[in-house]
Amino acid sequence: MTDSFDYVIVGAGSAGCVMASRLTEDGRHSVRLIEFGGSDRSVFIQMPSALSIPMNSPRYDWRYHAEPEPALAGRSLHTPRGKVLGGSSSINGMVYIRGNALDFDGWQETGARGWNYAGVLPYFRRAEGREEGGDAYRGADGPLKTSYGPMKNPLYAAFVEAAREAGYPVTEDVNGYQQEGFGRMDMTVHKGRRWSAANAYLKPVLSRPNLSVETHALATRILFEGRRAVGVEYERGGETKRVTARREVILAAGPVNDPQLLNLSGIGDGAALQALGIDTVRHLPGVGENLQDHLEFYFQVASKEPITLYSSLGLVPKALIGMRWLALKDGLGATNHFESCGFIRSRPGIPYPDIQYHFLPVAVRYDGNSMASEHGFQAHVGPMRSKSRGHIRLKSRDPHQAPQIRFNYMSHPDDWTEMRACVRLTREIFAQPAFDRYRGREIQPGAEVTADEAIDRFIAWHVESAYHPCGTCRMGDPADPMTVVDPQTRVVGLEGLRIADSSIMPTITNGNLNAPTIMIGEKASDHILGRDPLPPSNAPAYRAKDWETAQR
Repeated sequence: MTDSFDYVIVGAGSAGCVMASRLTEDGRHSVRLIEFGGSDRSVFIQMPSALSIPMNSPRYDWRYHAEPEPALAGRSLHTPRGKVLGGSSSINGMVYIRGNALDFDGWQETGARGWNYAGVLPYFRRAEGREEGGDAYRGADGPLKTSYGPMKNPLYAAFVEAAREAGYPVTEDVNGYQQEGFGRMDMTVHKGRRWSAANAYLKPVLSRPNLSVETHALATRILFEGRRAVGVEYERGGETKRVTARREVILAAGPVNDPQLLNLSGIGDGAALQALGIDTVRHLPGVGENLQDHLEFYFQVASKEPITLYSSLGLVPKALIGMRWLALKDGLGATNHFESCGFIRSRPGIPYPDIQYHFLPVAVRYDGNSMASEHGFQAHVGPMRSKSRGHIRLKSRDPHQAPQIRFNYMSHPDDWTEMRACVRLTREIFAQPAFDRYRGREIQPGAEVTADEAIDRFIAWHVESAYHPCGTCRMGDPADPMTVVDPQTRVVGLEGLRIADSSIMPTITNGNLNAPTIMIGEKASDHILGRDPLPPSNAPAYRAKDWETAQR
């Protein structure tokens, strides 16, 4: 049995939900959206402070694990990917960071024409509905609601003040004119609830007659007639089904599943496909390559005052927080607890920030696998622009088998230089007078970890993924043999097939990836519909005047 629609979108994640909404809003086109996961109706998804639970649940997460990493003591890191309506926006940390203006100017310089900062800023603004209102940088009326945490815990302000004392700027808005510096951190939380792409874009339009959503559907192959994509084969309830696309097939399944599905469909490196017995439809050696991520570690300090979230981690306090959230959608359950942040440059000669901070008023692992043992606070800190590159590759022709995920973390010597800077610069911030009344001993790395060799050992054993994989279907100049999609998001050398999600990022952006992924869905929607892009912005962006000679 075959259904037929104008557009078939694979993946109801951050970008897929955006496109499902935008492609159906004028009523002229029909869309089938297929998603392997199911409903996001869970208190653990919708309550912001429960974020570590869906991220570690097989019901909502693909449970991918990367290959053992030689530079990380042979550790195999968890690679969470959302398997639910809303995709990874339903299991992430809800941090809203757009990236730096120079990230996008860099995209254009490498061949992604029209994706410079002036070209993408109007789409960030179209997407956003900022609680405090809009301006030349921020959107006021968009579907994706953003807000700030209440900053009630004094440690949030102490972190920003300590950075100021260390000589760094304080910025009014890390998503506005000036990313560099320290200040409040935006979150995708609206009226106390996680504001995922499903809540923002998909649920409000589910009643549209021209939108069909099929969950628990595993896409196994793109269907072709010659070089034209004409549909998708998928499994649901033990049956193999087909859906045809009169106009286009659009992949929005993410940086792991996009290259897997392309390879299964005969698109990728011809020799590698042939070795698995897959007929090559289009030789595109860039498929699955260029994999990037952010690594971070948790710089933890004991607190002399019992004001941290440690008091709230017992069963009774958690129950009370949950009950209050269920009744009122406020209190500690209504925040992701990442309420202040920072972006700095690691050394002179770096034109824009290459280190990011998330501050958290508790000393605990982000994934929830180990609980705090005392009052403490921490900064999640890591470099933004690692030069290491990995890949996603098929292990077999079986669509049920996870592909090989190899990041090659810390395989470039500059990564070690930047990580050492992260340790030393963070220690300096925590040593400032603003923390004098709170600062106890350094839990980790530990005050004795000062030499390069000691820092490198700490990094190898304790660094973690920030869960920002991207880049495996790189956008760029079609003349470049490693380009997978052109600047209109069309797969090079094929017809009727596009990709639009974080997999098309040429290079990773400065910060968390959800906001730029939603922007990609917005901009791609206009390309797909053949509309003129939104008029470019002329809003300026900050760059430190003395960046060539000073670190701060």
